[in-house]
Amino acid sequence: MHIAILYNRDHELLEDDPGREAREDVTRVASALSEALTRGDTHAEPLAVEGSRLEFVDVLARMQPDLVINLCESVAADSRGEMVIPCLLDMLGLPYTGSPALSLGLALHKDKAKELLKVRGVSTPGFARVDRLEDVGTVDLPFPLIVKPAREDASMGITGDSVVHDRAALGRAVEAVLRTFHQPALVEQFIPGREIYVPLLGNNPRRALPLTEIRFGKHFEDRPNIVTYAAKWESNSPDYQDSPSAPCQLEDAALEARLVKTAVDAFAALECQDYGRVDLRVSPEGVPYVIDINPNCDLHPDAGFAKAARAAGIDYPALATRLVEIALERAHGHPTTRRKGPGAARFLDPANRNVLAGRSNGRNRARRSRASAE
Repeated sequence: MHIAILYNRDHELLEDDPGREAREDVTRVASALSEALTRGDTHAEPLAVEGSRLEFVDVLARMQPDLVINLCESVAADSRGEMVIPCLLDMLGLPYTGSPALSLGLALHKDKAKELLKVRGVSTPGFARVDRLEDVGTVDLPFPLIVKPAREDASMGITGDSVVHDRAALGRAVEAVLRTFHQPALVEQFIPGREIYVPLLGNNPRRALPLTEIRFGKHFEDRPNIVTYAAKWESNSPDYQDSPSAPCQLEDAALEARLVKTAVDAFAALECQDYGRVDLRVSPEGVPYVIDINPNCDLHPDAGFAKAARAAGIDYPALATRLVEIALERAHGHPTTRRKGPGAARFLDPANRNVLAGRSNGRNRARRSRASAE
């Protein structure tokens, strides 16, 4: 079976790129997945999307892989190009992992996603979109508020100054977004309380992996408890070092059920598929609010999604294999899929899947045996 791992290599394009670390991370994810999946007669080959050039389309057309793992989060260092990739893959008739273009576009246009969530009855904080600095005065929401770029993910543009308590601070935060990112600012009611992520895997059925909570330490005692860009990507920063995330076991089963249902409803509202993560804040009253939807979330072995999978007993090679299976199962049963390579049938064959699962389980048993011996 031949798998192409498509990823953006554009982290060196802009000298002042505010999302350089997030873009660079994708190259490491591509390498990790290639190593996890390349075994036996399965070959997983990374293929970079570089700058604004589209040579990769011709490469894929010649290659005709059985599956494309789509890791692209931007094109030419612009996150808004993310939704272009599934469109091109659809035109090539190639099956791919993750959500389609519409879902990625909705998730990236945060104000549109929130409008859809409200219509579907999914709880999300009140919000306003600000396109011009002079429009700040029209924002009619109670303080405190949080200001973020309306067309980015990975915590881009979020700093300790993003949470504001008065009109003057709101103006400064909006101006910073408009100047730095050249896009609208999303102004949202800030929900104090716990920040919990719900990782979702599969389509029918769709399951929640163990929930993840951000643990804000002493560094955040007199600061907003939010995951800034530094907290997510700058490993030497106090934000990063004092906001670890880990799978959590909630003591309140009813609250956990509400969190999972809210996340599943939000994922379905945007018609996301295969895998992703929904970020929620839990108010002191126990109400979960969706603050972000992350289709095609970070698949780095040390990122939250893989950690949650490990907590569920799924090691990284098994997770990579399962993502391939889920995408091929969906493509295999979808009437609009134009073609599937010959390797897809072999991968979906139950006997071969058992072999793949056995390899992963064998490694797990070996590790447990070594641990027991030690």
